[in-house]
Amino acid sequence: MSTEPLTAERILEATEEVLRRHGPAKATVVDVARQLGVSHGSVYRHFRTKSALREAVTKRWLDRTTRELSAIADDEPKDAEASLRAWLAGLFEAKRRKAGDDPQLFATYEVLLAENSAVVEEHITELVAQIEQIVHWGVERGQFTALGPDAQVARAVFDATSRFHDPAYAPQWLKPEILVEFEAVVDLVLGGLRLLDRI
Repeated sequence: MSTEPLTAERILEATEEVLRRHGPAKATVVDVARQLGVSHGSVYRHFRTKSALREAVTKRWLDRTTRELSAIADDEPKDAEASLRAWLAGLFEAKRRKAGDDPQLFATYEVLLAENSAVVEEHITELVAQIEQIVHWGVERGQFTALGPDAQVARAVFDATSRFHDPAYAPQWLKPEILVEFEAVVDLVLGGLRLLDRI
């Protein structure tokens, strides 16, 4: 048995390793406990169910993306268009990296998405809020057209680019032409935000 104090963070780290090794269908709380050198009851004292543990590890994993992108969204841009382009590219790259580098955790994310998990909904809400901040700055500076409430526009941008961040499309992210297709969609979205008032 381990003598190191058992913390939620240690459990989440071990759970990531177990999920990578076994995948979401085969990973068990007993596997996590074994990885930590503790009883499975000790794990349950921190996370009451296997589902709660799986959601917590997925939230931790998704929060990394949210933090990466917040560096773009929280920095008031001189050029909102360039900032939104960078943010969308950052999201696409983060999702592609997760799908390619962490396929087992990505599979867990897909399972939770299918279950309509509150963790996934929270993640999407945070991402849309970041887009909303960039859109707000763009409208405020006259770089974007006010097409409606900032939150509504932000959600439309998120939905319009879903092919490049929704895990359902992950197999397409390996196509050689995917970056060209991504740029075409982003150009169209930004063009709409920028030019509608000139038509």
